[in-house]
Amino acid sequence: MSINAVIFDLDGVIVSTDDCHYRAWKMMADEEGIEFNREINERLRGVSRMESLAIILVKSEKEYSSEEQVELATRKNNYYVDLIKELSPADILPGVMDILTELKARGIKIAIGSSSRNSPAILKNIGLGGYFDAEADGNHIQNSKPDPEVFLLAAERVGVSPVECLVVEDADAGVEAGLAGGMPVLGVGAASVNPTATLQADDLSKITVDQML
Repeated sequence: MSINAVIFDLDGVIVSTDDCHYRAWKMMADEEGIEFNREINERLRGVSRMESLAIILVKSEKEYSSEEQVELATRKNNYYVDLIKELSPADILPGVMDILTELKARGIKIAIGSSSRNSPAILKNIGLGGYFDAEADGNHIQNSKPDPEVFLLAAERVGVSPVECLVVEDADAGVEAGLAGGMPVLGVGAASVNPTATLQADDLSKITVDQML
């Protein structure tokens, strides 16, 4: 089956916001006296905000009500939104623009499939607002990765059958989601060593469009 669309995760694939996430969670955790470090942060890759908070709160000695947990997550997100304002086109990861430009030239549909609700703001800040044929993100879905909902929605929005879509992901949860949706997956970054990924590359500068298609 030929590939007629490529669906990209955003964080860690198009742009790295890892440090913004880490700094925002760290600020919130420090205020609450909760242990948080980069090792714990690695476990949050591809995971929704509330699921990430649940992982962090395992280290807390205090029990938080549902309302308090929402407040913590909102506080973290406010810090994060401030931090991503610092992003610019210079933060686009290696190889990304070359791949996107060639895919467009070949008539291959490109889409964003991200669990982040901040996806539109990030794309605008890095100069890619409105660049993709379709966007599906945390504002449009009920279930986060590893559920395939966001990728299936992206495929629907570009009008391409899931089996004809390649997913590009940097998180194991995203690889699992793509495969669950019946799509081949290119694992990059942290997911470049995932043995279940259909293809692997350190980043998008290490693979060609011919290899992807």
